[in-house]
Amino acid sequence: MTTTPAPVPLRRVAAASCAGTTIEFYDFFIYGTAAALVFPKVFFPALGSTAGTVASFATFAVAFFARPVGAIVFGHYGDRIGRKKTLISTLLLMGIATVLIGLLPGAETIGVAAPLILVFLRFCQGFAVGGEWAGATLLTAEYAPKEKRGLYGVFPQLGPAIAFALSSGTFLVTGLVMGDTDDAFLTYGWRIPFLLSILLVGVGLWVRLSIEETPAFAEARRRAAAEAAALDRSKRLPFLEAVRAQPREVLLSAGALSMLFAFFYMGTAYLTAYGTNPQGAALDRPVVLGIGIAAAVVFGLAIVAAGMLSDRFGRRAVIRTSCVAGIVWALALFPLLDTGSATAFAIGLCGTLVIFAVAYGPAGSYLPELFSARHRYTGAGLGYNLAGVLGGAIPPLVAPGLAAAYGSIAIGVMLSLIGVISLVCVSLLHETRNVALEHERPATAPTTV
Repeated sequence: MTTTPAPVPLRRVAAASCAGTTIEFYDFFIYGTAAALVFPKVFFPALGSTAGTVASFATFAVAFFARPVGAIVFGHYGDRIGRKKTLISTLLLMGIATVLIGLLPGAETIGVAAPLILVFLRFCQGFAVGGEWAGATLLTAEYAPKEKRGLYGVFPQLGPAIAFALSSGTFLVTGLVMGDTDDAFLTYGWRIPFLLSILLVGVGLWVRLSIEETPAFAEARRRAAAEAAALDRSKRLPFLEAVRAQPREVLLSAGALSMLFAFFYMGTAYLTAYGTNPQGAALDRPVVLGIGIAAAVVFGLAIVAAGMLSDRFGRRAVIRTSCVAGIVWALALFPLLDTGSATAFAIGLCGTLVIFAVAYGPAGSYLPELFSARHRYTGAGLGYNLAGVLGGAIPPLVAPGLAAAYGSIAIGVMLSLIGVISLVCVSLLHETRNVALEHERPATAPTTV
C-alpha cells in the first residue's frame, strides 16, 4: 500500500524541480535571445542581415536535434540509476556549455572556428536539456498524490516562464547599462548573462542535492530486480523497452506537443527578432525585451491555472483546448504584429505564450502518466524531445524564408497546420488523470476520441 507523501518533502521536491528547470532553461533561452539580437553580427557578420539571422537560428535549431539524443542517453541512466543523479549531471553539463559560450571569441577573432565551436556548445546545451525535462517532471509526478498531480506537475513547468523573464531581464539591463547598439554590448555586454549562469548552477546543485530518490522509482527498481531472474529484463535498454512496449505513446505524444513547442519558441526566440527587425514590427530592443518580461509573468500564471484545470477536467481535454485556440490564433497573429505598434506586439506575444501555457501546464503530469515506471524517464523524455524537433527546431528555422517569400501570413499558416497535427495526435491518446504511477501501466490502453 502506498502512502501520500508528507507536505514538507513534497514542497521541497517541487522547489527543487522548479529551480532546476529554471536554471536549465535560462541557459537555453539566453542563447535564443542572443541568436535573435547578437549572434548574426558576432558569429555571422559576412552573411548580411537576413542570411545571418537564418544561420543564427540554424545554430539555435541544432539543440533540438540533440535533445532526443539526450533523452535516450540520460533516460537510460535515469531509469537505471535514478532521477536525482541524472538530473545533477544534466545541470552540470548545461552550466559548463553556457559559460563556455560566454567566453567564446567572435568570428572576427578566430574566423570560421567561432561558429563551429558555437554549434558544438549548442549541441551540448540541447543534449543536457533533452535529459532535464523528463527527470524534473518525474520528480514531482512520482511524489505527488494522484488527485493533485496536475497541480504539482506545474512546478517544473514554471521553470521556462521564470527563465524567459530572467533571460529578457538580463539582456535588457545589460543593454540599458552599456547601450545595446554600441560596440561594448556586441563585444562583451551580451556575454554577461551567459557568465552569470555559473551562479545559478551553484544554487541548482545545492537544491538538487537536498532531495531523495522518488518512491515510484525505488519501487520499480525493486520489482525489476525480482523479475530479472525469470525475464532477464535487467539487460534490456530502457530505450528499447520504451519503443517496443509503447511506440504509440512515444509517437503520439511527440505529435501532440509539437504545437506547444512551435508556439513557445516562435514566441520566445523568433518574435524577439521579428519585433526588432526593420522588416518586422520595427520596435526598439528595450521595448521588446520589456514586453517579454511581462509576457513571462502572464504565461507563468496560465501554466498554473492549466495544471489545476487538468486535475478537474483531464489532461487531454485541456491540451485539446490549447490546440483549437492555437489553430485560430496563428492565422491572426502576424497581421496583428504587422500593425507595428508595441501594444499589438504585447498582445501577440502574450496570446501566443498563453496558448502554449494551456498545453504546457498539463504536459508535466500527462507524459509521466502515459509511460510504465521502468522506462518512464526514457519514454516521456523521448516523446517530449521529438516534439521539440518537430515544433521547436523547424518553425524558427524556416520562418524567415517563408516571410521573405510569401509574407508573414505564411508563418501563421504553418503554425496553424502544426496545431491541426497536434489536435489529431492528442485526440488519439488516452486520458490519464488519477492513474496511480506506483503501478505498471499496460503497453496500450483503450482509445476514446
